[in-house]
Amino acid sequence: MKVIIFNIFILIAFSGGARAQSLDKLAGKLAAGLGDRPSIKLAVLEFPYTGGKASEGPVVVQERLTTALAQNKKITLIERGLLKKVMGELNLQSSGAIDEETVKKLGKLLGADAIVTGTLNDLKENQTEINARIVETETAKILAAAALSVKKTWKDSSQVSVTPPVNPPPQNFGSKPLVQVAVLLDTSNSMDGLINQARTQIWKIVNELVSAEKSGSKPAIEVALYEYGNSALSRETGWLRLIVPFTTDLDLVARELFALRTNGGDEYCGQVISAALSGLNWSPKADVYKAIFIAGNEPFTQGPVSFQEAVLKAKEKSIFVNTIYCGSRQQGLAEQWKAGADLAEGDYANIDQSAQNYAVAAPQDDKISQLSASLNDTYVAYGSGAGGRMAAKMEMDTMMKSAGASVMAERAAFKAAAPSATASESSWDVVSAIESGSLKKENIKTDQLPEELKKMDKPALNSYIDGKLAERKKIKDEITRLQTERKTYIALEEKKKNSGASTLDKAMINTIRRQAALRGYKFAP
Repeated sequence: MKVIIFNIFILIAFSGGARAQSLDKLAGKLAAGLGDRPSIKLAVLEFPYTGGKASEGPVVVQERLTTALAQNKKITLIERGLLKKVMGELNLQSSGAIDEETVKKLGKLLGADAIVTGTLNDLKENQTEINARIVETETAKILAAAALSVKKTWKDSSQVSVTPPVNPPPQNFGSKPLVQVAVLLDTSNSMDGLINQARTQIWKIVNELVSAEKSGSKPAIEVALYEYGNSALSRETGWLRLIVPFTTDLDLVARELFALRTNGGDEYCGQVISAALSGLNWSPKADVYKAIFIAGNEPFTQGPVSFQEAVLKAKEKSIFVNTIYCGSRQQGLAEQWKAGADLAEGDYANIDQSAQNYAVAAPQDDKISQLSASLNDTYVAYGSGAGGRMAAKMEMDTMMKSAGASVMAERAAFKAAAPSATASESSWDVVSAIESGSLKKENIKTDQLPEELKKMDKPALNSYIDGKLAERKKIKDEITRLQTERKTYIALEEKKKNSGASTLDKAMINTIRRQAALRGYKFAP
């Protein structure tokens, strides 16, 4: 009896190994077709039968090929759970035909460089031919293709499996597009690199949202900032602090980022997420893109508040929770950062906080910086606190110069294109107030203007204000035009370098594009 059992065990092990070896061979052929590309992010789709036959085969081949490709260290694979979720949200059958437009859309939503797709075709009762190809998402070009005949080890079904329809979100929509992003940063001793990336990349990140629109309008962008894990903070609060509540004043957020200092402490992820949920004024509207981005490098499980409980509360409010581990991907997985993201349908990413070359210098940077300086001449102080606010703005200009031309250019692009930037300055600048629609020229209170304008009669004042509005529009239009050229240049340069270094901006931008699209936002190509 023992001999029979042993022989059965050997037979099963051998047949399983043979199957694995076959898919390893297919994975090797596909990888070889990629040439010397240093790294690539792939999403492996199901492999449907050419005749549409219902079977376990499409999923079995998908799983085994994913496992085989995962052995190649140059390949990063999209988790199947995320792939399934995106396919469902796009109302696509996992095993259906994938056309060129769908390939491109999947690439944007998943942050994938290419997809692995193909078909199955039974040659005999127990033998199946697999035809596979890797398709680049940006161009829909086939990068590699391979075919293999394998032993069929799965069952066919007489019933066609249909992906269930995705339940629509509650019909509780706002009248104006809104984005709310809360950034939770670990400021313990080891996190100086993370803070530096946040300081220099905040404008690039929000500019991705500026390029989005919904129902023909650009969104108002509100950003909040927390720090946690800093020993200089109160033990009673869990070593965390709300630095800035939701605001459209990105200069304020940037100023606070430059003021941050790291100090050793205990990092309580669950507690800071819970604090952000209760301490911020989140919109109840279902179509608002609401997201938490939490970054750190200690176990996600630390602290008195269960991260599972905190993250599930975020999900109840339709808030995505995205986790960014500062270290190796596997270490982040082991320390439960991905588990936290999965609970609220968020994304998990790991970054290299030690990466120093954050920005690509573009030929448009200097001209945009010059135009930004000219933009300052179009401001007209309004109200008792205007002098202080203008001085703070000039101080921020100086601070941005120290961060480099590329950072200055990103900030200028935001100021030129974001309606929320204009709105945040309308309380102290009469030109911004008129631009945003919060003030009409006939309602200007002359006693709130600078001394040299108080003496003007109404026609002269209107003419002066109209001149400033026209000058500002011309400058903003030119900045926006140059920023479009600049983004194209930077994208090409980054593709050439393809350093593989993962930084905060890349982690957040990929996620923002995917998740905001699920809330109805459309992005410029």
